[in-house]
Amino acid sequence: MPEGTTPGRLPENLMHFARALRASGLPVGPGKVLDAVRAVQAAGITNREDFYWTLHAVFVNRHKDRVIFDQAFHVFWRNPRLLERMMSLVLPQFRDPTAPEEEPVKRRVAEALSGGDAPRNAPQRDEPPKVEIDAELTWSDRELLQGKDFEQMSAEEIEQAKRAITRMRLTFTRVPTRRFSPDPHGPRIDMRRTLRQSLRAGPHAMALERSRRRTLAPPLVMLCDISGSMTRYSRMLLHFMHTMTGDRERVHSFVFGTRLTNVSRYLKDTDVDAALESISDAVDDWSGGTRIGTCLHDFNRYWSRRVLAQGAVVLLITDGLDRDLAEGLEHEAERLQKSCRRLIWLNPLLRYDRFEPRAAGMRALLPHVDEFRSVHNLDSLAQLCEVLSGPLSKVRDTGSAAA
Repeated sequence: MPEGTTPGRLPENLMHFARALRASGLPVGPGKVLDAVRAVQAAGITNREDFYWTLHAVFVNRHKDRVIFDQAFHVFWRNPRLLERMMSLVLPQFRDPTAPEEEPVKRRVAEALSGGDAPRNAPQRDEPPKVEIDAELTWSDRELLQGKDFEQMSAEEIEQAKRAITRMRLTFTRVPTRRFSPDPHGPRIDMRRTLRQSLRAGPHAMALERSRRRTLAPPLVMLCDISGSMTRYSRMLLHFMHTMTGDRERVHSFVFGTRLTNVSRYLKDTDVDAALESISDAVDDWSGGTRIGTCLHDFNRYWSRRVLAQGAVVLLITDGLDRDLAEGLEHEAERLQKSCRRLIWLNPLLRYDRFEPRAAGMRALLPHVDEFRSVHNLDSLAQLCEVLSGPLSKVRDTGSAAA
């Protein structure tokens, strides 16, 4: 607990902690604060680990909230390392490009605990501030938001990004089908309709009936990885999937970690929050391991013939990190590519300039995708919509992977 805390102030500190969780995005109300006070009274506060799991049992009801709660707990109840990392979000610091990257404290957690202001013990400068010209100052807030990584967004920016995703529209190029429809100026003579009309009009009048091949937007199939390594992005991508489901017909959505789950019917709910809540209740493998090969095998075996008809476009959203070391993945990826019109792999790790497909799962997937793109901010989602709105010929494009 913070220094200077007495047992009599514990309910007050629990109330402030609950406010920080609510500001970070967790559904915490007054009832949970009272439950937390009663739970702590019953469990005691002699052991820090027991205290952690007592509050965890009260405040965390969804898998995706675990990371936020864990970081907020250790920052609020004075874990020095995480407190320093939270302070680093508002203080300038030198970053060694050769040092390994650490997982930063989520910005919305730091923002909730700091109140959006700089810490009181921040060093004060006596000298006048330096005047610097920064190109970012010429950008609008919307342009800055478009290029910001989802993980580095504050709670307010996440809400703005969700609204921007809701406004996205996807217009597929219509492709010809095997069926024909009547058209008086069509290029094809429909002999069956011509003979049928001649029976009605008599043998002395026979007008040629014409038809034209029907065109239809191809189905869209989305397979989204919800494993622990994709936790940063899976919720925003589910918002994108919800928008695509409400914007067009014949959209099929699946999520996978260690197992495959069809969530198409949940995403048809017009309320995105209710849809995501239903998905959270239906899926048991949130933020766990990843078995990409096994999940693709299940999709190819049980779902491909149902949802890949008429040349579907498949979006495979995963970082390619496979717990099974890509066992059977190459065969299943090849089968999936041959069953669809276009297979597009969306990988948030591609945002790094020095990205290299070193993991076994990445090496197994890459030869069998038609396109390899990044998906980590609003710009990447907008570019994806532009690509899908263009010609849907099966053109292989993995040049971005080499970059």
